[in-house]
Amino acid sequence: MDSARNKELRALACRVRMGIIEGVYHAKSGHPGGSLSAAELLTYLYFEAMRIDPANPKWEDRDRLVLSKGHVAPALYSVLAHRGFFPVEQLKTLRKNGSMLQGHPSMKLTPGVDMSTGSLGQGISAAAGMALGAKLAGKDLVTYALLGDGEIEEGQVWEAAMFAAAKGLDHLIAMVDNNNLQIDGTIAEVNSPYPIPEKFEAFGWNTVSIDAADFDQIEAAVARAKQWNGKPTAIIAKSVKGKGVSFMEDQAAWHGTAPNEAQYGQAMEELREQLALLET
Repeated sequence: MDSARNKELRALACRVRMGIIEGVYHAKSGHPGGSLSAAELLTYLYFEAMRIDPANPKWEDRDRLVLSKGHVAPALYSVLAHRGFFPVEQLKTLRKNGSMLQGHPSMKLTPGVDMSTGSLGQGISAAAGMALGAKLAGKDLVTYALLGDGEIEEGQVWEAAMFAAAKGLDHLIAMVDNNNLQIDGTIAEVNSPYPIPEKFEAFGWNTVSIDAADFDQIEAAVARAKQWNGKPTAIIAKSVKGKGVSFMEDQAAWHGTAPNEAQYGQAMEELREQLALLET
């Protein structure tokens, strides 16, 4: 990736973060921490990797994304808005009555959402089903799933992993947002899923470990996954919960807490400063 495009994507990820804070602040509820940690991953997928058409969200031959960690809907909504699926102004309606942007993604309500998710562990099963369906139909499309590292403590994740490998679903790419924190603390304190790459490998997957904030590493990992060697691929993306907002970074308390007015102001000021540096 050339340096100019890398800088453009970093600026887009910053705008995505601003949209996350905007939505959660106006909703007075939501999940900012894990949304912020996933900003680069989702930005890369929707602005660089995925074959999609915002003007035709139900295009049959599009690539798919299943947000298995459905509580980080603010991140997905912000990316979809900035990609042109609906107006960015809509982000302020997050979780409000009658809004198409509810607390967890709904494929019936929101343009660009490929699967309704929320109950942790179930999204990767849906993604595996999509990937198998595409394979049986002879369609050369890619199904992506974004999981949380706390989420992979769920047993259903590993049933889906076993199924995907058994069916040779090499057009299935799972990304694990490894920010090391969940609602009750570190994942090691709650129910450690470590070592994550070795577990996926034992279930028959290719694995790649990357820095979740490095677009060059994300691009290389996706390219490697697309070598289609008969196995699904898990990209283990080391990230920082609350990334981009100083007082939210690496703090489990920001898993599901909305900022107050003063915190909102500080967060937006920090992100505007970051954006200004990226757009000079």
